[in-house]
Amino acid sequence: MKQDKPRLSKAAIWNMSMGFLGIQFGFALQNGNASRILQTFGADVAHLPLFWLAAPLTGIIVQPIIGHYSDRTWNRLGRRKPYFLAGAILTALALVLLPNAGVMAALLPPIAIGAGMLMIMDASINVAMEPFRALVGDKLPDAQRSAGFSVQTFLIGLGAVMGSAMPYWLDHYLGVAKTDDPGVVPRNVVYSFYIGAFVLTATILWTILSTKEYSPEEMRSFEGDATATGNATSVTLQEAPLEAKRGLSTIFSDFANMPKAMRQLGLVQFFSWFALFSMWVFTTPAIAQFVYHTLPGDTSSSTYADASNQVNVMFGVYNGVSAVYALLLPVIVSKTSRKLTHALSLVAGGIGLISIYFIQHPAFLVIPMIGVGLAWGSILAMPYAILSSTLPPRKMGVYMGIFNFFITFPQIVNGIFGGMIEKYLYGGQPVYAVVMAGVFMLLAALSVMYVQDKEREVA
Repeated sequence: MKQDKPRLSKAAIWNMSMGFLGIQFGFALQNGNASRILQTFGADVAHLPLFWLAAPLTGIIVQPIIGHYSDRTWNRLGRRKPYFLAGAILTALALVLLPNAGVMAALLPPIAIGAGMLMIMDASINVAMEPFRALVGDKLPDAQRSAGFSVQTFLIGLGAVMGSAMPYWLDHYLGVAKTDDPGVVPRNVVYSFYIGAFVLTATILWTILSTKEYSPEEMRSFEGDATATGNATSVTLQEAPLEAKRGLSTIFSDFANMPKAMRQLGLVQFFSWFALFSMWVFTTPAIAQFVYHTLPGDTSSSTYADASNQVNVMFGVYNGVSAVYALLLPVIVSKTSRKLTHALSLVAGGIGLISIYFIQHPAFLVIPMIGVGLAWGSILAMPYAILSSTLPPRKMGVYMGIFNFFITFPQIVNGIFGGMIEKYLYGGQPVYAVVMAGVFMLLAALSVMYVQDKEREVA
């Protein structure tokens, strides 16, 4: 007999997502400082997108595999929680090692070690992060999923604010040095990564210790409380042993039979994440050259350090806005629709990125980040809220992992061609890559209006 999943308390929803705060703390440190660290170790601006390919390349491989196996993992720790723990340990180690790549210069060039640590960090973050999306589908009934993803988005924003602002706080309030010798990562960045490793580990342990996952028997009793639509079909209990024998090959058949709404969301995600990748990669050199008027290749001057700290503040602002906006999303959706909410949010982000071109005073650079924050908050919640209603319960993990393809593929495309576009089309002016990001955000807003969403969830 089929049973409905019980509604969870607000405290339970927050506890099950707390690990996302730590994950995003570390992710924000990477986003705000990886370009700076790699440039410190000798990377050219035009080559930065190639180094940033580590994130989407690892994600496109790791997330579907982790989703596949987390759907089938049942032990004393749980179903998703073993992956939280393994990912937390590996990510914390990478956070400690990345800014210290220069210490290991006797083994390999620092730039090679830094790029390797970046790849390890990205792979580890993916191991920890992917099951959190699936956990919402596992634990919450349809009526609470918009709220569940909104809480995750709030914690993502809060963690990102903390991570983005940490180098600035250590410099301005504790006097930790913001500059160092050429080829050496400043102390305020290094200590920020240490703090990030601690916060990430502590918050994921919070989720592991405070959240109980449903047993296989309980999950079977819920089978059918959310069914797939479109071309995707749920797996019956009789088919499960056959799927288990097929192993990873089922990922390819699942990809071919994804729900129609998932395919339509793919185009929205392509434009959105192409824009985000450009923003993360090129904002630091763009602000340094276009607003602070540093010379190309300058990575050790006090002016460049000020520009880098300003970018961390900007990223902190958009993440802070996204955190607050996430809590308002269920209310806005109830008054409009998920599609319209997402489209308007993306428009705000596009306008914000384009407007950076018209700003020459650092104090005003936080204003465009308000629009980017609205877009970021919606990107982290609305596509997943639309998607989760279309997925079969037994395949929640693998489909959330497969959905990551539509996040990683545009980043790979950008990573391959973005540097060449910036160098040859834009004449080595990274600010135009940021403007291009704004245009792509507007294209995402247009494409979301063609997604079919049945609006099954309520706030």
